[in-house]
Amino acid sequence: MGAREWFLVDAQGKTLGRIATKIADLLRGKNKPTFTPHVDTGAFVIIINAEKVALTGNKQDQKIYYRHSGYLGSLRSTSARQLLAKKPEDVIMKAVKGMLPKNRLSDQIIKKLKIYPGAEHPHVAQNPAALEL
Repeated sequence: MGAREWFLVDAQGKTLGRIATKIADLLRGKNKPTFTPHVDTGAFVIIINAEKVALTGNKQDQKIYYRHSGYLGSLRSTSARQLLAKKPEDVIMKAVKGMLPKNRLSDQIIKKLKIYPGAEHPHVAQNPAALEL
């Protein structure tokens, strides 16, 4: 397999679900003629300005993210507004991961996704191609 492509996506003002579907397809390699479901043929994707991603409607207050440690009574919930303020990269990561297949290959695929809250990223040497979604 040859060298993988690198794509740069600016999430500023883009709708969360719309960019998450496109990114999931790029990570899996569904845009290539050599796509194979059980082989990781996808590209690396860098997302910048994750803190400026848009959620439509009242999702900022009504969308709830849950996590559970496994102990009784330890279910924790966070609204999308709180998560965007604290860790904006997690909002995009959870959206994209939910659109990948639920198998061991998805753990390998999600590692190719690099998300940064601001406009700077340390992957200049990879020469990523700017991608307009």
